[in-house]
Amino acid sequence: MRRRREKVLMLIVPVILLIILIILYRQFNKNGGTDGSITPFTTPTHAPTQTPTPAPVAERAGNPSGDKIKYRIYSDTTPLDSYQSADMIVFGAPETYSALEGITTFRGNHYRDGAAYGTRKVVEKKLEIVWTSEEIPLIDPQWPGVGWTGQPLIVHWPEKIRKIMNLYPEYKKKDFVEVIQATLGGVIYFLDLETGKPTRPFIDIGFPIKGTPLVDPRGYPVLYVGMGINSLQNGKTGTWKYRIFSLLDNSEIFSIPGIDSTVPRNWGAFDSTGLVHAGTDTFIQCGENGLLYKIKLNTDFDPENGKLSVSPEVIKYRYTHLFRNKKSYGIENSPAFYRDLIFFADNGGMLQCLDINTLKPKWAFNLGDDTDATPVIEETPDGVFLYIGNQVDHQNSGGYATVRKINALTGEQIWSRSYKCYKDELINGGVFSAAVVGTGDISDMVIFNISKTGTEWGGKLVALDKNTGEEIWVKDLTSYGWSSPVVFSSDDGKSYMIFCDSAGRMFLIDPKTGETLDTISVERNVESSPAIYNNMVVVGSYARKIFGIRIR
Repeated sequence: MRRRREKVLMLIVPVILLIILIILYRQFNKNGGTDGSITPFTTPTHAPTQTPTPAPVAERAGNPSGDKIKYRIYSDTTPLDSYQSADMIVFGAPETYSALEGITTFRGNHYRDGAAYGTRKVVEKKLEIVWTSEEIPLIDPQWPGVGWTGQPLIVHWPEKIRKIMNLYPEYKKKDFVEVIQATLGGVIYFLDLETGKPTRPFIDIGFPIKGTPLVDPRGYPVLYVGMGINSLQNGKTGTWKYRIFSLLDNSEIFSIPGIDSTVPRNWGAFDSTGLVHAGTDTFIQCGENGLLYKIKLNTDFDPENGKLSVSPEVIKYRYTHLFRNKKSYGIENSPAFYRDLIFFADNGGMLQCLDINTLKPKWAFNLGDDTDATPVIEETPDGVFLYIGNQVDHQNSGGYATVRKINALTGEQIWSRSYKCYKDELINGGVFSAAVVGTGDISDMVIFNISKTGTEWGGKLVALDKNTGEEIWVKDLTSYGWSSPVVFSSDDGKSYMIFCDSAGRMFLIDPKTGETLDTISVERNVESSPAIYNNMVVVGSYARKIFGIRIR
């Protein structure tokens, strides 16, 4: 009898212990397994689950699936037999991209869907220039002022970061918003959004910067910036580099050579604007040399002692072009991301989707011509979509710029619409700007800016129905523009749009109808794209000035 009791106890005790463990485990998960504290300089992210693989339809659409793309992965310059990221990269919702207040990258986030931050009350529907910067140096007559894409960054730094940066004394104390503007004069300016006054010494790389820099979205004082030209009319030449600067003291802490033994093209410019994935400390950048860079930064930032360093590990993706020749390599647009997928196009019109954790291609799409316009992502209940358009480059004058809506997960084209464009020896026509994907009161439309269409020096803004691609309205422009339009909302929910053209005009437009509400002059051609913080617009032009403009 005693032995039976012992056997029963031996069976019951483990069961009781198992039940207790299950209860504790469930309670732990319910509470999140944390004490609820918040760690500074982190960005909220979704759980690191991969994007579900949809049924492949790219082949049915006449475009290759990923297994048709030949590619090679390098660790620095050493080829790898296989690659798998040690840390799982999964981007979250676009509003979670940056822990900083403001605009920290080209078109704001990894969806590339806007460059407006904050709130504003629009009463008069007018624009007013309230400051202009000092004159930007002219280091080469071909490259005056601010170029394409040239969007300013606008950042509100936390107080404890402001105090350890090399700001002028008054700005260490002042709670202000900083404008960071790269220029064709090779100078990166740091200005007070309110007054336009310099907030710290500028950085001078000595050669034109065409693209838009990037501020680390974790709130770290780190600036990432490319280089557009490496030779000047006066005979000066330099080494192609992508640079990373510490904004503690403006020192260069790392650089990527634009030319090495792995590149498919010997043009080492970096006009594209990359992104940092905060959760894995990873920087992702495209080059005009035809490479995609994925860099584990190994950032060491000690804000208490004002110290910052990086120890990068560089991985590269090189591919073989499916549609054109060697001259077609080069990535000038800025990559967009959806969860663990990256999207970019090149000078030959090859749009690609890769798994960012394995760097394996998912699909490719032939856009038909050089594509510098940045893809824009939209996530809807009906799916995830990508909007993009090509320029007229490899085609002759009279070729077509085609704007498209594409299923981002499969590469299947949903619709397209084409516009006949002009080109000449110096200036191509077509699409150079990112699309405006409408939300709120314009959620039914997507707006594209088409250059050199209608007339040789004109253009069009076209608002298309998102579902069908049919035109809702068309605005004929007397002067084309490469600048990306920016839509913003007033406090009452009404949408407005800022657009700049090659005649040096800035327009305030009603995006619901295309009606011009106000126009001001910023003196000369605007290739750059504006950014908006609360009621202030900032943009640079060929007039060799940066303008601060109030929305009234």
